[in-house]
This record gives sequence, structure tokens and C-alpha cells, in this order.
Amino acid sequence: MLCNECGKNEANVHLTHIINGKKTESHLCEECAKKNQTIFNTNFSMENLFSAMLNNTFNNKTYLPARGCSNCGMTYENFRSTGKFGCSHCIDSFKGRLTPVINSIQGYDRHTGKIPKRAGGDYKVQMDIQRLKNELKAAVDREEYELAAELRDKIHELEQRKGEV
Repeated sequence: MLCNECGKNEANVHLTHIINGKKTESHLCEECAKKNQTIFNTNFSMENLFSAMLNNTFNNKTYLPARGCSNCGMTYENFRSTGKFGCSHCIDSFKGRLTPVINSIQGYDRHTGKIPKRAGGDYKVQMDIQRLKNELKAAVDREEYELAAELRDKIHELEQRKGEV
């Protein structure tokens, strides 16, 4: 395919623009792409995206006292503006504020990942058992004994199935 701009060179840069539902495609050679470099000059970065999500989620409300990271001293406001942590301890320092954000973005606050096919259903059953055990402990702590009995029965059922999967 030839370049849409010069019509001479082979197009090796392919752009798709969707603006107001209208899709346009451009196929450019390397030289024409360099000339039209303004196409590529966007301010998009993952830091900007994450920072925007943080700002949008909290709408500048303060949920915790404004204290910084115990290790590097970075403040939450600085993290919100940059979208970057100062050190590996920042996530622990800001956990109370980050958990609702992560929940709103992905629907849960823990990484579950994919289960490899060769691991089989046994791994998934094991994870379900662990989750139910945590729920069981919470139900007992809240003195919801009927729910605890149901969870106990589900755990026993899954433990029976574990060897069969």
C-alpha cells in the first residue's frame, strides 16, 4: 500500500482516528509521518490517565488526614497530581484512599489474574474455597450463624469436588 500523503513510498504507519463516531484511516510512509509529527504529539500518558481518574473519583474531597508517606514523605496530593508513587511504601501509606478508587475502576480491589488452562479447575476451586473461608470467618465475627452454616456447607462441597476436577 502506498502512502496517502506522497503516493510514492510504501505506507508503514497506519493511523485510525475516531471523532464523534466517524472513523478515518491514514496510511503514511515514514518520511510523511515524521513531517506530520503533530499527529503524534499528544499529552497522553498513563500517569495523566491515572491522575485524572483519581481526581474524578474523589472530586477533591478529603477522606483522610493530609499526611505523607512514612518513608519518602510524598503527600497524597502530590501523588494525585503526578499519578506516580515516590517509593514502594507509598501504596501502604495511601491504601485507604486508593482502595475506593481501584474498586470504582475495576470493580474489585484485588488482582485475580488469569488461571492457566493446564492448572485445571483444581486451582479455581482452591481459590473459591479460600474466598468462602474468609467469608465464613467474617460471618462468624458478625454472629450471622445461618449464613456461616451455608458457607461451611459450600466449603465442604467444594472440598469434595476438588479431587474430582
